[in-house]
Amino acid sequence: MIDTSRTEPGPDGGRQAKRRPTAAKNNHPSMLRMLLRDKFASVGAVILLIVLATAVFGPMLMGELATRQNLLFANKAPFVPANGWEYILGSDSLGRSVLARLVVATRTTMLVAIPAVAVALLIGSLWGIWAGYHRGWRENVSMRIADVIMSFPSLLLAVVVLYVFNPSIANIVLILALTRIPIYLRTARAESAELQSRTFVDAARTFGAKPNAIIRRHVIPVVTPTLLTLATLEFCYVMLAESSLSFLGIGIQPPDVSWGLMVAQGRQYLQTAWWLSIFPGVAIVITAIAANMLAAWLRIATDPGQRWRLALPGRRKFVTRLAAKESK
Repeated sequence: MIDTSRTEPGPDGGRQAKRRPTAAKNNHPSMLRMLLRDKFASVGAVILLIVLATAVFGPMLMGELATRQNLLFANKAPFVPANGWEYILGSDSLGRSVLARLVVATRTTMLVAIPAVAVALLIGSLWGIWAGYHRGWRENVSMRIADVIMSFPSLLLAVVVLYVFNPSIANIVLILALTRIPIYLRTARAESAELQSRTFVDAARTFGAKPNAIIRRHVIPVVTPTLLTLATLEFCYVMLAESSLSFLGIGIQPPDVSWGLMVAQGRQYLQTAWWLSIFPGVAIVITAIAANMLAAWLRIATDPGQRWRLALPGRRKFVTRLAAKESK
């Protein structure tokens, strides 16, 4: 027997299968499309990808060149093709390539900034979400601990701790992560406390869901975009803090090299060899600006209430015309 509910008359009068309606296409543009729509954010993302690629593959290609000394090429000026491509950014007082040292320093700087941000993000976010959801004494104790840590200037606390202990990469990561945990804790606590009284959380609680399950399924996915945006901004601060510590002489120690250490080592040659400090300083500034541009885009792209600003111009005009028609 033919199912007439799923058939329709054909051209010859017979019955043919009715074509089922396909699912509606997703009207929301993807994150990649929204990123490509924002030129500044796209440039920032490309710069950060280049920095990460340099940190991963650069030392394997130019690590030996960064330690090779040649006193005949001491303090050679940059942008002189006759000196060879390895000295295109000049050389230092020991005849080492500034380009190679800048590439190797990229990995050291990223090995401090990325783990410090990741550790602070993980600990501070989970701690803040837990305290904000349960409230009560958990929230009070957590906020007082955060206030105690934030009462000390983070850079000054790092200086004191690193002056007492060995200023290794691991110690720098730990102290910078410790000083930034309260930032994530306070943000996550505020977001979680606000979500704790939302309707969908009350519904999950009414149906017998356990607190850990509610936090994992309903709270963390909503709070994550805000925390990721904050982490992008904190990446800039941690990178600048590491550079400041290295500039003061209590950060990265030779034979390791970082951007901040290169700036510190070249400051005594500013009048005769300005490129020793200027180029690593420019690398710090460009990376920080790129991260800030990406963070500004990420804040809008992850907010459902603001995402329309990144939509296609044609879609925006369609929505405007539709709203005008409905208002009539």
